[in-house]
Amino acid sequence: MKFENILADINGFGRFQVMIIVISFIGRFTLPCHFMLNNFIAAVPAHHCDISSLDDGGIFMNLSHAERLVVGIPVQHDGTPSSCYMFAEPQYHLLLNFSNITDGPTVPCRNGWVYDNTTFKSTLTSQWDLVCDKRGKNKATATIFFVGVMFGAMAFGSLSDRYGRRIMLLVSYVSGMLFAVASAFSTSYVMFAVLRFFTGFCITGIVIVSAVLSVEWVDIEHRKMVGVLDSLSWTFGNTGFAAIAYFVNDWRLLIVTVTSPLILAIIMWRWMPESARWLIANGKLEQAQMYLKECAKMNGTEASTNTLKTETLSTIVVTEKRDRSYSYFDLVRTPEMRKLALRTGLLWFCVANAFYGISFNIASFGLNLYLTQFTYALIEVPAKVSVYYLLDKVGRRPTEVGTLLVTGVCLGINILVPKDMSVARTVVAIVGKGFSAASFATVVLYSSELYPTVVRQNGMGYNSFMARFGVAVAPLILLLDEVWKDLPQVILCCAAFIGALLARMLAETRNRCLPETIEDIEQKR
Repeated sequence: MKFENILADINGFGRFQVMIIVISFIGRFTLPCHFMLNNFIAAVPAHHCDISSLDDGGIFMNLSHAERLVVGIPVQHDGTPSSCYMFAEPQYHLLLNFSNITDGPTVPCRNGWVYDNTTFKSTLTSQWDLVCDKRGKNKATATIFFVGVMFGAMAFGSLSDRYGRRIMLLVSYVSGMLFAVASAFSTSYVMFAVLRFFTGFCITGIVIVSAVLSVEWVDIEHRKMVGVLDSLSWTFGNTGFAAIAYFVNDWRLLIVTVTSPLILAIIMWRWMPESARWLIANGKLEQAQMYLKECAKMNGTEASTNTLKTETLSTIVVTEKRDRSYSYFDLVRTPEMRKLALRTGLLWFCVANAFYGISFNIASFGLNLYLTQFTYALIEVPAKVSVYYLLDKVGRRPTEVGTLLVTGVCLGINILVPKDMSVARTVVAIVGKGFSAASFATVVLYSSELYPTVVRQNGMGYNSFMARFGVAVAPLILLLDEVWKDLPQVILCCAAFIGALLARMLAETRNRCLPETIEDIEQKR
């Protein structure tokens, strides 16, 4: 007896499954907002040294603001005022000969910086002067958050396999919201960094638990639809985030605003069922029977509940001991599981590294930040809709391989396009972003189908750990532009191509039942 047979009797995609998707959709809205938050709260406004210290009470006081900048701020080779240096003394002769060249002594900013607040009322950058020699701290805020996400994925993956999907989803909702709101009231950079780490740690449970819970409740025919819909909830949140960030330009208020949907998710959680697959795999047959009857009742197939006897359910998992706990060790205990874990883990790293490397680089093209963010999000819609058709037409594996190859090609093209062609480079990046989003949508569903039920959440937790590791290093990769301007693009391009090679090594899962036990995986040798 397979669980899919029971789902077929009670309707594997009815009102009950739609309810699960809707509840998951609400909770997942806030995820892309937090994952992309650094693009706005850590944005670097135009800035220059505070030159008030040059005020000698004489000529300097009588100059206009523009003239003070001329005599107080040196000009760089590209003709723009320096952001990190000022003249040691006012260079009044620059007002007389209008020369932009001077050998006057310069010093690092003495009294901090003055920021242009036209676009942003306040950011982390202006709050704690994360510019010039502190530029690395600015990028580190994203890395710190994703390191938290990385370890949170491992923790929630293990805990939800041990204690259940439903309860850990609530824990993620509540703890993620509390730490996020607390971070908005940080009084120092260190306090903010610590709270962002724990926000990432807690909030990641939402994505890995809800994705698995949705897949485990639907039949084979509709798994791809659920995978794409879950992914589109991310796109919906990402698109809405651009509009929210446009109207809420204070970093503290922006964090609170994008976290608020979790209140509704917590309220809706009471209607979220536990995974019947997980309950059966862990020997909780009576609870599984209860949820399956609720599913049949809501889907209008109550006549089929006569077959939902505990004796029938007990035949679903018979090859392994049901009363033992599974851990991450089980991912490497047997040969085929080791191969699967190695390949999917590295694949998730490459997919996430390419996706977020493109996503975090929206300010490098010189175009409107909000419009670029909105377009980056909007391109995901046709990309993921096309995935819905490709998953069944050509299969999971070819779709994953193809989307990663095109992503790599787009990243490669942008290395060759001249930097002054900002519109062309943005268009190519947007296309690459669309295909990288398609690869991410595919890999989540694909991986959940590859792992057996008894360790599926552990497997997804491990994969999410590897993905967040890839995300965590993405901001650091972007800092390598100081070594060579195109080095970040080269690294991201290589990551996409390596990911395609790894995906080619995985088994196809189209139209196949989900594996229930580790033995199911080992028997495929």
